[in-house]
Amino acid sequence: MFSSVLIANRGEIACRIIRTAKRMGMRTIAVYSEPDADALHVQLADEAHLIGPADASQSYLDQAKILQVAADTAAQCIHPGYGFLSENAEFAAKCAASGVKFIGPPAEAIRAMGLKDAAKALMAEAGVPVVPGYMGDSQGAKFLELEADKIGYPVLIKAVAGGGGKGMRKVARSREFAAALESCRREAKASFGDDRVLIEKFVEKPRHIEVQVFADAHGHAVHLFERDCSLQRRHQKVIEEAPAPGMTDEMRSAMGEAAVLAAKAVGYEGAGTVEFIVDTSRGLRPDGFFFMEMNTRLQVEHPVTEMITGTDLVEQQFRAAFGEPLRFSQSDLTIGGHAVEARLYAEDPLNGFLPQAGRLLRLSWPQQIQGLRVDTGVAEGAEISPFYDPMIAKVIAHGSTRAEAIQRLVQGLRGTEVIGLRTNLAFLTGLLEHSAFAEADLDTGFIETHWKDIVPPIWKERAIAAAVLSAYDCICRLRQHQGGAASPWDLASGWSFAGLSRRERLHLVLDGVETVAAIEWGQTTRLSVSTAEEAFDMLVEDVALDNGSLTAIYKDAALEASCLRVPDQDKLMIVTNDRVMMEAEFQDLTAREEGAGAGGNLIRAPMSGRIIGLQAREGQKIVSGAPVVILEAMKMEHTLTAGLSAVVKEVNAAEGDQVEEGQVLVVLEPQE
Repeated sequence: MFSSVLIANRGEIACRIIRTAKRMGMRTIAVYSEPDADALHVQLADEAHLIGPADASQSYLDQAKILQVAADTAAQCIHPGYGFLSENAEFAAKCAASGVKFIGPPAEAIRAMGLKDAAKALMAEAGVPVVPGYMGDSQGAKFLELEADKIGYPVLIKAVAGGGGKGMRKVARSREFAAALESCRREAKASFGDDRVLIEKFVEKPRHIEVQVFADAHGHAVHLFERDCSLQRRHQKVIEEAPAPGMTDEMRSAMGEAAVLAAKAVGYEGAGTVEFIVDTSRGLRPDGFFFMEMNTRLQVEHPVTEMITGTDLVEQQFRAAFGEPLRFSQSDLTIGGHAVEARLYAEDPLNGFLPQAGRLLRLSWPQQIQGLRVDTGVAEGAEISPFYDPMIAKVIAHGSTRAEAIQRLVQGLRGTEVIGLRTNLAFLTGLLEHSAFAEADLDTGFIETHWKDIVPPIWKERAIAAAVLSAYDCICRLRQHQGGAASPWDLASGWSFAGLSRRERLHLVLDGVETVAAIEWGQTTRLSVSTAEEAFDMLVEDVALDNGSLTAIYKDAALEASCLRVPDQDKLMIVTNDRVMMEAEFQDLTAREEGAGAGGNLIRAPMSGRIIGLQAREGQKIVSGAPVVILEAMKMEHTLTAGLSAVVKEVNAAEGDQVEEGQVLVVLEPQE
């Protein structure tokens, strides 16, 4: 077996590989960029080497630097994880030429499956069913639009070199095609350096089911059953499970055979995933699945396969790369129970899943839950960087049945505490507890269809109530600290003479929105909260505030929250028992920015990122909803639109600028 491995990656997957490599007796070598100097994978490795600045093209994607570190440290192999260089045929070839083993398939197999159009043509030739569409060389915008018209809407535009949900757009009608194509190409060019696309028919009520394959260098190939990855948003997976609910033996056999056929067609070696789109309009049928793509690497969701098969896929990758034959045949593999995985991200589901960047002030995982596994690349105090994917962890649960696995995963998520950044924790639990998910009524449009049930509006109300009361509690504690002698007026209880009604007024900024809140104490506490766009009148009962903790009753349901003050900042982080986080700042009325709160006339950067499109100039008239700025952050495009019809008063940034979260980019002047 190899004596040393260089992990050419970061975050959760780097930590995952390091743990298995150490168990197998290997010396582990990490590489890191400047922002990752204190990262968990750097701490876990036996040694670590700086390879460049934050920009991935100058660090994690710099093949020469990584190969130089491999040479300097006498690394016998390089494991690329997923993302970055994991599906780069050129890098795999360079590894072979330099005498270091690439943990993955041969460069020829990566090339064969790396371009979606060529891969589909190859699969069709090999007898694997493919989705109808256009996969040709002609890339003229008008020509592609005509091809889409022929295929029939809805269609899906996909980057030829794409992956991970990037460079992909669903188009519902012909008039939307041109804009979607332009956006898709721009994102594809930025992510993959290749703006070519293919077009395929969008399958209605589809399920995304993929098959894990494994092959050695001796001609043996098997499949390790399937995973259902249908629960997605923006074409990125959110929940994955194995095996696929409702899968029949006949269809499992047909899909498994097709996946192995696909692997053998390209001379595959190691771990790979063959992804299929499944037409469920007439149920799961052996003739109702179509090849989408093959990922020639380890998948993010590989733990669910490991848990139902008892197989360490990373270990098997090392063994296959070392030249060992497979230790199991297809008949040796069986499915044991059910596993479900949730991807915990630093993102804001209540605001279009905008990625979040910043410090994890508090991070803790549940203990002693049977069948629970947490794969993470961060610890409490770590920084979620704006430069990379904002994943915090993968939380995976295994059970004897699907219901038991889901129950354990929900328990695990409810026992997870994250303070410092908004996350999708509440969204994940809402999704897992939805009745349609429990019944396995799944398709790739599930989240969009059930959005109001998964993320009910009352969560926002509860978070606002908790934020206002927690801010008041903080003010009272500050008064007590500064006032010297104890005073009942400084207690967060609404005390007054003879139990008379008492009213407090607060000026806050809640999640970046200027907010005026009034608290009227009585037998029932009344909160009147208003912003420029909405107002809430809330009755909260049994309010108890105690040094940063809140317990109360709101609309007949328990409301609990914990509050943490950000060190060296006049800012509070409040997390409710729904796992919704809200930021609260005390507003300085003497230092208000000109134009603030004037009906959304300031267009701010919702996160740190780079401006790649600016569609506004001073003096220009724009209508409400018009795109103004296109921001690239964490490998995704985000279009910022005008919230009102106005004239552009100021433009404070230019294309190519790196901007910070909250920075004012454009100032609008409302039209009379």
